[in-house]
Amino acid sequence: MSLLGAAGIGLLVGAVVGALGAGGGIIAVPVLTYLLGQSEHAATNGSLVIVALTAAVALPGKARRDQVRWRDGLVFGAMTTLGAVPGRLINERLDAETLFLAFSALLLTVAATMIGSSFRDLCGGGSAGAGPCSPGETRGTPRRSPVLVAGAAAVTGLLTGLFGVGGGFAVVPVLVVAMGFGIRQATGTSLLVMIIASGVSILIGIARESFVLDWSLVLLFAGGSMVGGVLAGRLSQRVPSAVLSATFGVLVGIVGMITLVRTAAGV
Repeated sequence: MSLLGAAGIGLLVGAVVGALGAGGGIIAVPVLTYLLGQSEHAATNGSLVIVALTAAVALPGKARRDQVRWRDGLVFGAMTTLGAVPGRLINERLDAETLFLAFSALLLTVAATMIGSSFRDLCGGGSAGAGPCSPGETRGTPRRSPVLVAGAAAVTGLLTGLFGVGGGFAVVPVLVVAMGFGIRQATGTSLLVMIIASGVSILIGIARESFVLDWSLVLLFAGGSMVGGVLAGRLSQRVPSAVLSATFGVLVGIVGMITLVRTAAGV
């Protein structure tokens, strides 16, 4: 596929990130591999750059709408470094087939979690008298264990370093299900976490001299992705929160099934 095609696909990936605050990496990795001819490990490297740049462009729009919880995002993002180093080391040692089979299993698990949570998208967990959550409203923040938050952040960093996906697909469910965020604040805050987690993984790869990729292709992909992220971020404000959550889950599930079938078939 041409470099122009890479930019066009990037536009679609950016639309996913801008609308959902996550999901760009889970699409970018299979696209870079199956459509743009990159090796599995080169695809995970390129995905980190694409997701980090797209999230950086989409973040200001979310912040202007007061959909970014900066303190929680910075703390959570900083703690992802606990898992980023081992994740990167594991990535370098796994063969391509094992890497993508694990990737598929993870995506299907996340899909099931998010689709289930979309059916409970009422304030107070659907208790009597509770209305739908308004944009940016939390579900009622539970008492959070510092150990739980640190563990979730470390796992996010591990997944980012291992699969090169930015971590947004893991951050959004954690912020919604475990930390009581509304879906819009979760998607906005996840962009900040994605920038930190992706940046750390990139730096680790560079330091270990294992960060090799096709820069011209990746930057064109990222350029299209950044444009798509800005445009979709505006449109997403008109979509109900439950629809965003369900859409995210369905998207992850589709990508997970495609990746599983192609990897198992050796395609």
